[in-house]
Amino acid sequence: MAGTEATAPTQAPTTAPTTAPTTTVTPRPEPEPVLEPGERGVRVRELQGRLSQLAWFAPPMTGSYDPTTRAGVRGFQDKRGFEATGIVDPRTWRRLLTMTRMPSEAEMFNRAGPALFEPGDESGQVRNIQARLRQIAWFFGDVSDHYGDQTAEAVRGFQAKRQIPVTGKVDQRTLELLRSMTREPTADELANREPDPADGSALDARCLTGVALCVDKSSNSLRYVVDGDTRMTVDVRFGSAELPTREGQFAVFSKSRDHVSSLYDTSMPYAMFFSGGQAVHYSPDFAANGYNGASHGCVNVRDLGAIQSLFDQVAIGTKVVVYRS
Repeated sequence: MAGTEATAPTQAPTTAPTTAPTTTVTPRPEPEPVLEPGERGVRVRELQGRLSQLAWFAPPMTGSYDPTTRAGVRGFQDKRGFEATGIVDPRTWRRLLTMTRMPSEAEMFNRAGPALFEPGDESGQVRNIQARLRQIAWFFGDVSDHYGDQTAEAVRGFQAKRQIPVTGKVDQRTLELLRSMTREPTADELANREPDPADGSALDARCLTGVALCVDKSSNSLRYVVDGDTRMTVDVRFGSAELPTREGQFAVFSKSRDHVSSLYDTSMPYAMFFSGGQAVHYSPDFAANGYNGASHGCVNVRDLGAIQSLFDQVAIGTKVVVYRS
């Protein structure tokens, strides 16, 4: 009998194990800078023109991205909480565009623009210009509707100080600079009456009892009030939209005659602190540049004599009321 041949069991075919595909992640490149140090040209002039509208660059425009321009960009970035590189990246440029207008060719190339107001003009707008010039000590005496020699001389001085073309005529750039450094004149100022910084605004009810520093954001004024009687009124300015001055009722908890901010490394003479790091204090920048700028949240006073007197009178615990009328 023939034997049967043993057969090896059939082996299932083997399949090579599959390997997951490798994904290569390419790092996203840093966005190219819009402008950076060392560049020259019209775009740099535009940058300088836009920075000058916000008081981060002083004319004349040079078209050269030099250390002064970089310092202006750094200041602009730092003020907005951006990384202060001094290089204009897309984010910085977008923010700058939203906050400024396109400079004119005359501005970018340091030429005078067409005159909006000039000697011989007669109007209420001339009176307004004179009142603004008087706020920053370029025009003296009574204001009027007439653009005469005194107005032209005041405008020339204002222009020379800001290193823009000195013509004695008010062009768009001169008018914008003047408006940025001053506030709208009050009826008293326009009528040559002794101006009232509070312009007759009503006191907040919280200021009517006891001793209070009554700070009115609507009229840019601070009033020192004792039992409802206003003893002193001064012009003030406040923080920016990014760093606003807090509103509410507070109390002076600390005073420092020669204070220097450790956070911003800026002088804060005659500081009276009422909320965290926010204080009422004298501001040399406010005195020099008016409303062309803002504080880091503090209440700035530009009248040195007034703040010295106020500092001596205000006691720890004095009520501080910050409000809008």
